[in-house]
Amino acid sequence: MPQITVDHTAVADTAFDRAGFARALHSTVVEIAAARPEACKTLFRAADETAFGHDTDGAHVIVHITFGLLAGRTDETKARLTEAALELLRDHLKPEGAVLHASAEVRDLDPSYRKYEG
Repeated sequence: MPQITVDHTAVADTAFDRAGFARALHSTVVEIAAARPEACKTLFRAADETAFGHDTDGAHVIVHITFGLLAGRTDETKARLTEAALELLRDHLKPEGAVLHASAEVRDLDPSYRKYEG
C-alpha cells in the first residue's frame, strides 16, 4: 500500500516524465497520506486507443490516476492527495499541441487486500 495506477493515452509517452512523476508522487503520498516510501508502488498503463467526445484527431491526452489506500484517511486527506497529484502531473507531462484531460481519485482498499513480497 499504496497501490497507484496511472492510466494514460499512449501518445503522451514522449512528453511524460514518468520516473520523475513517480518519485515526486511517492514523496507526496508519504507527506500527505502518511505512507512509508518503500510501500509506494506505481503502475503506468498506456492506452493505444482513446477517444474524447467526438474528436478523433488525437489532440487530446487523457490521464487518470487511481490511489488504493488502506481505509482510515479522511476525505480532506484524500482530496489533498488528488489535488497534489494533478499538480505534479502538470509539472511532469507537457503534451505539445494537445489538450490534457486529467483526473485522480482515492479508493479505500477492500478489507480482503493482502500483499506478497518475495
